[in-house]
Amino acid sequence: MIYADLPARATVFLDASVLIHHFEPNVLYGPPATEFLERIENQEVVGITTTHVLSEVAHRLMTIEAMQAFGWSSGGVALRLRKHPAQVQTLKRFRQAVQEIPLFAVQILTIDPSWLDLAAEVSQQTGLLHNDALIIVAMRVHGLPNLASADSDFDRVPGISRYGPS
Repeated sequence: MIYADLPARATVFLDASVLIHHFEPNVLYGPPATEFLERIENQEVVGITTTHVLSEVAHRLMTIEAMQAFGWSSGGVALRLRKHPAQVQTLKRFRQAVQEIPLFAVQILTIDPSWLDLAAEVSQQTGLLHNDALIIVAMRVHGLPNLASADSDFDRVPGISRYGPS
């Protein structure tokens, strides 16, 4: 299923990929992500995410910006940034993106510390990485069956309906 298939008035959890594809912008996945975020902004659907997803978005956008600004390859970008704090201080687009996310009327949930162990359990059951498993826990706690994500790894989780860009 694709983003456009999500019915009106449905509630959906947003994975980092939706926001990253919008802000990158990704040539293939950017336009559907932008259209989907506009549906949330226009209150056609309800979008929910978590603080940990937003942190993941900020980190990824920072590394993408650094690769573009400094001509770096994708391997070892975070390590290079740690070794060059002056270059980190010049990056601005990732912060602008983070400041824009609330403008889309996305509801942002806080992660409860007790969810971390539950996520480890989900990770062991499904093979998802811990951050992705934490999304599943947040969805289950809040009774959310719909997920917007380009990540097909979530298809391994029973009871989740994933909507992707294509």
